[in-house]
Amino acid sequence: MRILSTKEIENTVSALCRTAATRLPEHVRADLAAALAAEAPGAASAALEVILENADCAEQTGIPLCQDTGMACVFLELGQEVAVSGDIESAVNRGVARGYTEGFLRKSVVADPLFARINTRNNTPAAIYVSFDGGKTGVPDGKVRITVAPKGFGSENKSRIKMLNPTDGEDAVVDFVAETVRLGGGSPCPPLYIGVGIGGTFDKCALEAKRALVFGSDFGEDEETAEKYRALAEKILESVNNTGVGAMGYGGCVTALGVSLRWLPTHIAGLPVAVNVGCHSMRHAESVV
Repeated sequence: MRILSTKEIENTVSALCRTAATRLPEHVRADLAAALAAEAPGAASAALEVILENADCAEQTGIPLCQDTGMACVFLELGQEVAVSGDIESAVNRGVARGYTEGFLRKSVVADPLFARINTRNNTPAAIYVSFDGGKTGVPDGKVRITVAPKGFGSENKSRIKMLNPTDGEDAVVDFVAETVRLGGGSPCPPLYIGVGIGGTFDKCALEAKRALVFGSDFGEDEETAEKYRALAEKILESVNNTGVGAMGYGGCVTALGVSLRWLPTHIAGLPVAVNVGCHSMRHAESVV
């Protein structure tokens, strides 16, 4: 059994906050370049050029990709044969506070969401998600995978959940996601990444949508069922790109760069569907410690 110190968690989270804020993930850069190649000359293609130029500037200067450096969403996946010596939540929040303060990142978290709304001045508390991997997602024994995904609220505000009827079927799911994108328009800074959660309960469905957005699709182990959900994700992507919203709301053929989908078993009387909208940067950084 390996004992991991909370100091190591704190240090890792601090570094990941700064990396995620300033460096565009390579697969995101590739998706944006492909979108630019697909667009005809015009306002949408010009917007994509500026987005890619901005990513270069951020990496070269260490200045954040976006002025909204987000609320820190921190995922910890514990492998087998590892334990943490101390309070994980406190360690993560110390790391976020250090990362945002030492990295000169904008602090956007307010305490008391309805009345006082006083800024906490260090971007804490983070949204923290802890899971015990058990080897399912490839976390080595004795290790912890930490992922920091800063979530700006231009995109988070456009996320939605709906409790569909079990008989509504897949077309209703497709229509709900496309409607969500149309309602958001240019506000969430498209082209988007979209995480879709289906099933579970009201809260678990939303969490699966966020996990899909950060970690990608999980269609399940049964290949026949997985193929149906894979086809559904492709159908959703096609429908979203047919909305005509386009890059930064300027129209064009690319409104979404990708759709990821995860599903859970649910109650016989329900069909929850959640859509977690991510902007074109889809900021995240991870490390295994």
